Amino acid sequence: MPAALAPLRHRPFRHLFIGTTANLLGTGVATIALAFAVLDATGSVGSLGLVVGAYSLTSILFLLYGGVLADRLPRGPLLVGSSTVSAASQAVIAALVLTHSAAVPVLMVLAAVNGAASSCYQPAAQALLPQTVPAESRRAALALSRIASSSAMIVGASLGGVLVAAIGPGWGLAVDAASFALAAASFALIRVPAAPPAPSPGLVHELRVGWQEFTSRSWVWVIVVAFCFLNAGSTASFAVLGPAVADTTGIGRSGWGLVVAAGSLGAVAGGVLSLSWRPRRAILVGCALMGLTAMTPLLLALAPYTWALVVANFVAGVGIEQAGVAWYSTLNEQIPEDRLARVYAYDDLGSFLALPLAQFAAGPAVLLFGLHATLYASAALILLATLAMVATPSVRALVPKTPEPLPVSEDSVLG
Repeated sequence: MPAALAPLRHRPFRHLFIGTTANLLGTGVATIALAFAVLDATGSVGSLGLVVGAYSLTSILFLLYGGVLADRLPRGPLLVGSSTVSAASQAVIAALVLTHSAAVPVLMVLAAVNGAASSCYQPAAQALLPQTVPAESRRAALALSRIASSSAMIVGASLGGVLVAAIGPGWGLAVDAASFALAAASFALIRVPAAPPAPSPGLVHELRVGWQEFTSRSWVWVIVVAFCFLNAGSTASFAVLGPAVADTTGIGRSGWGLVVAAGSLGAVAGGVLSLSWRPRRAILVGCALMGLTAMTPLLLALAPYTWALVVANFVAGVGIEQAGVAWYSTLNEQIPEDRLARVYAYDDLGSFLALPLAQFAAGPAVLLFGLHATLYASAALILLATLAMVATPSVRALVPKTPEPLPVSEDSVLG
């Protein structure tokens, strides 16, 4: 087996790998299917913003509690429970859409349930990965996991576009429900050494300890705050404005699926690149490359052509993956393992704090200022956030504590 694939030799990592890949395969389908299901039912960009915003709001509200749970409870069973709840909620949404019974308030409630479940999933999955492989394989395991996840999103988004165009969005949502069920079954097979139970002094104390870890490193909180604004601009473009533009231009629904898939394909290419290239100031390089994501809202406003958006999203995906691998590998290296999930929870909370606001506000902003002005504002948020990160001294100076050799083998074409 090539050295770059060595983490797959470890059974716990394989089950985590399969579960997260299945999860994101269905999510890639649902990203396309849910957007057009709401547009079909209501014809309203504002209603779409309410549904996706409900998901984001509850996922953020429960994140910190999810982080504490992931540091204090076995992470495998926590992933099983989260995936099971998500499978059930998505199955109900699929049934409502297929029977033409979907109403926006009901969809908001079910999306909120799914969001609450995901608040446990994210910190648990991120913090569990280092436990599934030896320390020397962690960077390769992270890169492989992200490559597989991006590949799943490619297939999922492409399949979602085809399903929506051919037989309607309800079946895409049914696929997502099945993927969560498969993920739960895979997570149930993960076996890692259990840490001895530590007495918990209470939720507030646990959160305070995590906050101290989070705020004690200025590069951590600066990047998280910047991503709060960057993700707001990006989610408004992809979750709300993009589907609306696609429906009123030559892009079409299947074309928008290709655009979303192109970003994931770029992430796969970026993940492969990260296996063989690690710049000394990887965090700085990754932060700078996030500015490429501003191309999507700019093109939606100036040149809404499928081929241009596909190319731009592919290039942006390469940059996003460089930033992601650099970020998570650095956190894994510098944060104590027993506090890692809480730091991930604060990371997710800060990074995604503005998502519901951006999603709720996208529709009214279009009505007040126009579609083009809203897309320009999204691009400006992304570029200003990128500039803030690369201008911060602690981000510019950050280097790994100890250089980590890249995996090398005679039969690996990655070198």
